[in-house]
Amino acid sequence: MEAILTAVIPVVIIGVICAAVLVVASKVMAVKEDERFPAVRECLPGANCGACGFAGCDGYAKALCENPDTPANLCIPGADTVSKKLSEVLGVEYADVVEQVAVVHCGGDCQHTQDKVDYHGIESCTAAKLLYGGKGSCTYGCLGFGDCAKACPNDAICIDDGIARVNTRSCIGCGICAKACPNHLITLVADMERVVVTCNNQDKGAVTRKVCSNGCIGCKKCEKVCPLGAIKVVNNVAVVDYEKCDHCPDFAVCAKNCTTGCIMVADLSGTHRVS
Repeated sequence: MEAILTAVIPVVIIGVICAAVLVVASKVMAVKEDERFPAVRECLPGANCGACGFAGCDGYAKALCENPDTPANLCIPGADTVSKKLSEVLGVEYADVVEQVAVVHCGGDCQHTQDKVDYHGIESCTAAKLLYGGKGSCTYGCLGFGDCAKACPNDAICIDDGIARVNTRSCIGCGICAKACPNHLITLVADMERVVVTCNNQDKGAVTRKVCSNGCIGCKKCEKVCPLGAIKVVNNVAVVDYEKCDHCPDFAVCAKNCTTGCIMVADLSGTHRVS
């Protein structure tokens, strides 16, 4: 019995000392949390999409509490509702949120392009891309296995006729789909925009034409007719500068003059604007 106590007592003493040290350390080294943090975090939707530019909702909430210069209108999925709540909690002036939606820069559906191989493998865009750039003849186009659709938290994307299509009425602009696309075909644009280039092929026109009849051939016709210089051909594909495209006096003149029809005109209003 004495031998057991001799072994147990030192262990107990060491445990008590370690516990005391941990208690003191927790008090001395504790990082004080801004009292507003729980309330600010409660305002955010919890999508953790990173669209605000921070590492999830916790990162954005922390930045709002610690840095008074951090804008309170960066939460795109939360839109104006979240911005209003944050302005009230933080006591800052309300700022409007520029709602955004995802757009797919590919129009190479089954009617305009074709497969180059009969793919039998993992049903994933990321996996298919590892095999000669995917099954499609255009290595820049949509791979068609729906990694973006699987990642979308709002079921706003589906694979239709071989390519991804976004239902902007359900899109909250989180940008998670854009991160999931291995060909980087998806970008976010303000949901008030109306013109989208549905091509991402950077090959020369003759090469693009062989693999997709709806692809941009870099002819620069859109660039020449645009009165505001809002569209330029960069790396053989047309790119829209939306800051210049806002007030086109001749609406969609670029789309009307597009040789292949790869410039699309549509109502991109997102779920926040519609509601």
